[in-house]
Amino acid sequence: MKTTMKAVQVLAKGEPMRLVEVPIPQPEEGQVLIRVEACGICHGDSKVIEGWASEYPRIPGHEVVGTIEKLGKNISKWEVGQRVGIGWHGGHGHTTALSIDGGYAEYMVAYEDGLILIPEGITSEEAAPLLCAGETVFSALHNSRARMGDLIAVSGVGGLGHLAVQYARKAGFRVAAISRGEEKKELVMRLGAHLYINSDNEDIVQALQAQGGAKVILATAPSAKAISPLIGGLDRDGELIVAAVSDEPLGWSAMDFLKGTNAVKGTFTDINEMEAAVRFSMLTDVRPIIEIFPLERAKEAYEKMMAAKTHFRAVLKINA
Repeated sequence: MKTTMKAVQVLAKGEPMRLVEVPIPQPEEGQVLIRVEACGICHGDSKVIEGWASEYPRIPGHEVVGTIEKLGKNISKWEVGQRVGIGWHGGHGHTTALSIDGGYAEYMVAYEDGLILIPEGITSEEAAPLLCAGETVFSALHNSRARMGDLIAVSGVGGLGHLAVQYARKAGFRVAAISRGEEKKELVMRLGAHLYINSDNEDIVQALQAQGGAKVILATAPSAKAISPLIGGLDRDGELIVAAVSDEPLGWSAMDFLKGTNAVKGTFTDINEMEAAVRFSMLTDVRPIIEIFPLERAKEAYEKMMAAKTHFRAVLKINA
């Protein structure tokens, strides 16, 4: 067996990603060695470059699918040869790609309590984005105030939004998709939206209120300008769920919350919801639309994702 592997590292805060050759890590007690097959590229990967990692160099990547190749001591749940996935929750209190190395590599080690089983019937490349992007919007809808038949609005039809539209339709909601221009309208309607709102030439609030207001609006576009007006499109007992990563202030006042018993909340990944998201995706045939890159082009793929030029999720195919 070879002793080194290709990996993409961030050497220090603010440094660009670099392809390197490093020793293959060995699993310690409670860990397994995973032969990585696919790793999704997510906006959250920017946090490694921004300096959120506990130490450097650090390997990014928190949407990881691969096969267990070696067991550390005292592993009771997993066996060699099983295909598993790992998201942000790295097990043992760790955060994948921030406090332990992630999946932009041919191999990675992971704690056994951070893993879920990836069933047959879905490719590793399709499964990887479900472990963060998919789970984030699935969890938001699953734990929302909405019930079957209610109006769900998905703001932003990108890596998260195109999955949210599918989940919402498959779960029995009326679905309104909000995006700029007409370019995505045909695809969004095929994915299950009942209504498309072009924010370039339509007033989002008026369009949603004409439908009676949305029970839930899921904000997936990382822009305060896109998120701020959405609260006006809720019905009197609606809920705005922010799934987008943005540091910009949203600029609401108390008056925005005096129009009904509305609520605003965020959403984040949870390992139990991750398993549920994968199961639901399998049962209802929800799949991400992906653009595949080899590990050697990870930096290019990351930059394309950050520029919102990916169609719709970028995935590294590794150990093909």
